[in-house]
Amino acid sequence: MLNQKLQLKLSQKLSPQQIQLMKLIQLTTAELEQKVKNEIEENPALEYGSESLDSDSNDSDSDTQNEDINVDDYLSDENDDFSQNFYSTNEENNFQTKSSPSFHQYLDNQSRNLILNDIEKPLCEFLIGSIDESGYLRREVDDIIDDLAFTQNIVTAKDDIISVLKKIQDLDPPGVGARSLQECLLIQLNKKTDQKESILNSIRIIESEFELFSKKKFSKLSEKLNLSDNELKASIDEISKLNPKPGGSISSEFFNNTIIPDFILKVENGKLIVELNNRNSPELRLSNSYKNILEGYKNDPNKSKSQNQAMQFLKQKLDSAKWFIEAVEQRYQTLFQTVDAIVTFQNDYFLSGEESDLKPMILKDIAEKINMDISTISRVANSKYIDTPYGIKLLKSYFSEGMKNKDGNEISTIEIKKTLKLIIDDEDKAKPLSDIELSKGLSDKGYKVARRTVAKYREQLDLPVARLRKEL
Repeated sequence: MLNQKLQLKLSQKLSPQQIQLMKLIQLTTAELEQKVKNEIEENPALEYGSESLDSDSNDSDSDTQNEDINVDDYLSDENDDFSQNFYSTNEENNFQTKSSPSFHQYLDNQSRNLILNDIEKPLCEFLIGSIDESGYLRREVDDIIDDLAFTQNIVTAKDDIISVLKKIQDLDPPGVGARSLQECLLIQLNKKTDQKESILNSIRIIESEFELFSKKKFSKLSEKLNLSDNELKASIDEISKLNPKPGGSISSEFFNNTIIPDFILKVENGKLIVELNNRNSPELRLSNSYKNILEGYKNDPNKSKSQNQAMQFLKQKLDSAKWFIEAVEQRYQTLFQTVDAIVTFQNDYFLSGEESDLKPMILKDIAEKINMDISTISRVANSKYIDTPYGIKLLKSYFSEGMKNKDGNEISTIEIKKTLKLIIDDEDKAKPLSDIELSKGLSDKGYKVARRTVAKYREQLDLPVARLRKEL
């Protein structure tokens, strides 16, 4: 039985302009430049340059005003709907700041030199496409066979897949196409031209006693393989030189990872001066030609239907350009207010550069200080870098929880993590400290931290447990 009922519901939705601003705030400096370039290419009513307040100078700009603009060309484009074009809710596509072949293109280029028959070529192409950015083939062979049958209409056998995979594993970088870390290390060891004793012993270790090796049970390794301490150490040294992620090295070569700081901090005469990178505030203006043409249509008392359509089109383009310019300006103001509040909050640290001067600071502290939403502060902090006299750092790195030391003073967890790392760096690597011992070491230095918290900080520092830090 159908029932009808009336229900009041209060919901809050972001306007298209707010969505546009949130997207712009997330962009890095380089991404903003690309976004502005794309917007200018898509919207002829937007152009580089500062807006002139002198109407006479606008009139004198005859070159710009006399440009021929065929409005009909734009009107004929069905995809040029303003609401879809300017306020698309899809995420911006990532772009490369350096034009180079990708990791998979690099493998594809090499595969052309492999001797493959007509059956093996599509298998090779599919396998290369299935290799992840670390250089591993993570999928089971049976799953690959099923995918080939369903998506490529190729029926093949397991032996054929393995045969082609072995050929791919001969490509550069060594270890690519491996299905596990064990196989990756073995491929690299077998490719060594100088098969000296330490290499042969390394192969034995990885091939037959990989579990003991991964758990760093060196005494058992020596006993099982009948190796002296020196022989074992030489073999472990050889293994440590191998690359556990062969794809990573190639990817980093091909992509430009240069960090462009969004903010620049200077210390002059004991005062902090922070400014935005000029590339964050591009000079944009509305096209004078478009404004003049629109004004002409408005003043024409005998407008035809096509002229009305053209006028509507021009208005949409000019509105789009105006809102984009305002969003870029709002982005600039938001970024400046946020970084200024952070620098003011951490004034002592930025003057001294000493991490012990870092105050506990969370997103809420800055949000309340400048009366903005926490999510906005998060967007700025997670993607923006600041160039300081002490190095270029992500703004996020200055945020941390706080806790009190034995003297009752509130300190940042950043300071505790730094102390923890120093303790681990100075430990006896033959007998690494357990988390309980690390907790005691921190307590001796005035930081009362529980074992669980030590384990959490250690993981955040990307440091393994004691048995995996053990060295010969």
